[in-house]
Amino acid sequence: MSETYRVTLARRASRLAMVARVGVGGTAPIVIQSMTNTDTEDVFATSMQVAQLARAGSELVRITVNTREAAAAVPKIRERLAQMNVDVPLIGDFHFNGHKLLAEHPACAEALAKLRINPGNVGKGARRDEQFAQLIDIACKFDKPIRIGVNWGSLDQTLLARIMDENARRAEPKDATEIMREAMVTSALESAARAEELGLPGDHIILSCKVSGVQDLIAIYRELAARCDYPLHLGLTEAGMGSKGIVASTAALSVLLQEGIGDTIRVSLTPEPNGDRTREVIVAQEILQTMGLRAFTPLVAACPGCGRTTSTVFQELAQDIQNHVRSRMPEWRLARVGVENMTLAVMGCVVNGPGESKHASIGISLPGTGEAPVAPVYVDGERVTTLRGDNIAAEFRQIVDDYVSRNYPERASH
Repeated sequence: MSETYRVTLARRASRLAMVARVGVGGTAPIVIQSMTNTDTEDVFATSMQVAQLARAGSELVRITVNTREAAAAVPKIRERLAQMNVDVPLIGDFHFNGHKLLAEHPACAEALAKLRINPGNVGKGARRDEQFAQLIDIACKFDKPIRIGVNWGSLDQTLLARIMDENARRAEPKDATEIMREAMVTSALESAARAEELGLPGDHIILSCKVSGVQDLIAIYRELAARCDYPLHLGLTEAGMGSKGIVASTAALSVLLQEGIGDTIRVSLTPEPNGDRTREVIVAQEILQTMGLRAFTPLVAACPGCGRTTSTVFQELAQDIQNHVRSRMPEWRLARVGVENMTLAVMGCVVNGPGESKHASIGISLPGTGEAPVAPVYVDGERVTTLRGDNIAAEFRQIVDDYVSRNYPERASH
């Protein structure tokens, strides 16, 4: 265990969690956040997407609040979500005019669980300090935590100029990348210090410093974690689309999480046109679960295939069972205790099939090319049956369902 990891864990353990409605920081588990891409003025569309994200596993959902109409819509969204039995905390995302919107629409501030502000666009010159103070005053009045979110695309130019001037006077000036990183960290820490001076409790502050580069993100958050004990929100900004966004986010977040850095995460994937917004939630869950930090849904280990597996049967079964457990998980999560820890294996031939299957809660070893057309099934390391014929998928699903019923107790409320 590295010294950075030890120190960061100690800080997290000694810090009280933020307000219960948000549940971030301290010894609380790492929380998954997502963000809607609907027009917040559209109460129905935004409520529906928030509900979809929450049901997929997002534990915080951020919504854009950029107009008077959007601010007025927030309490209506909260009300509609309550009617749908969705109580996920909502975070209001404010840029440029947040001080005005929150002052004009106190019901918006009341309906939100947390506010997100960007110190780079709170205001310019003398107006910046005044408008920042207004936002902090509102947060204090309504007892709301704030995420101070620095973004390299909208970095405070006055602060950047100051740091560049200081750098120019150094005997050995830093390069442009180092200056950018220093400016990001400084912006977050100075803004947090000012918020506390204005009366916002330290345990109501969470920081983020978002960039698009993996190495930049790692370096910035290591520095941030070394210099403060505020809860930290992790995520690449504009991570990208498809595999690029998934790989970049995983590479950056995994390094930091392994070092004990980070209290909330978001995977900022660009969805395919008309694509499913919940994909970013699933990726975030899989990052945390594959690292052993949290469990959300049964994991399916599957054979990648080789020359021994010319059939697509094992691929189809792996996809089928993955879809099955994800579709059943919302029901299982409410009704059963511990199902998320179940492991499944769908293997393609005799080389590793039986061994891998024995290591899983439930495993099946399908026949490879030229092997006998039978599929032994293992439950908790013991061979219990052999499947064959055209109904293997349905029979395997039933074995999984029966295992859940037998091995995971009902929740008390049920």
